[in-house]
Amino acid sequence: MIKNRFMRMILFFDLPVTTPQGRREYTRFVKYLDSDGFIRIQESVFCKLCINIDSAKTLSKRVIRECPDDGDIRFIIVSEKQYQSITNVNDTYSLQESITTDDRCITIGGMNDDN
Repeated sequence: MIKNRFMRMILFFDLPVTTPQGRREYTRFVKYLDSDGFIRIQESVFCKLCINIDSAKTLSKRVIRECPDDGDIRFIIVSEKQYQSITNVNDTYSLQESITTDDRCITIGGMNDDN
């Protein structure tokens, strides 16, 4: 296996929010994901770019440690190439999704536009 290959962790979850305790756990878990650099793809689907498989494995240990006891939480680790092959039917991407790629160059527009 190639050591220096970008990987993505895609995390799916369904947490109970029918009680005040459940809502607190949901909020705590989502705040953890935000603080650890995950980006929200859909309501209960988050992903994070990892620099290689080792960092993805380390991340998986942290996620397991932070998971609430109740609910359904799953993740899968895929290569960046596999992640880039996802078809987005409506072709809508958040700004963070658009800039979180394995590209080594980011073009910032608007500086010299005539419009």
